[in-house]
Amino acid sequence: MSDLEQDSACRLYGIKNCDTMKKAIAWLNDHGIEHTFIDYKKSGVVASRLSHWSQAVGWDALINRRGLTWRKLPQETRDPLDERRARELMETHPTLIRRPVLERGNTVLVGFDTDQYKAVLA
Repeated sequence: MSDLEQDSACRLYGIKNCDTMKKAIAWLNDHGIEHTFIDYKKSGVVASRLSHWSQAVGWDALINRRGLTWRKLPQETRDPLDERRARELMETHPTLIRRPVLERGNTVLVGFDTDQYKAVLA
């Protein structure tokens, strides 16, 4: 078993000032769930995390196509988009990653959905 599989701690990745992040953090706090917050805008995204997340949920689920960062990218930068290119873009522009990303052991959740959080964290 890897350290991640044995670890039941929650890690919440995102950007501090994001409204969805604030909702997720408030939910975790309200339910007494200890967590570590990692601001990937400040600290960057470790390539191994992107690899783990991509394997868990698929790289396409990680790209925030509704955000300003995505819309500001020139079309020729966005297309064609495959896993390799998506990972390069997310490493270069961490704000492209959909928020929040929650890790608990090998479980990865992307976005904030109270039903998902209840199912995984209860």
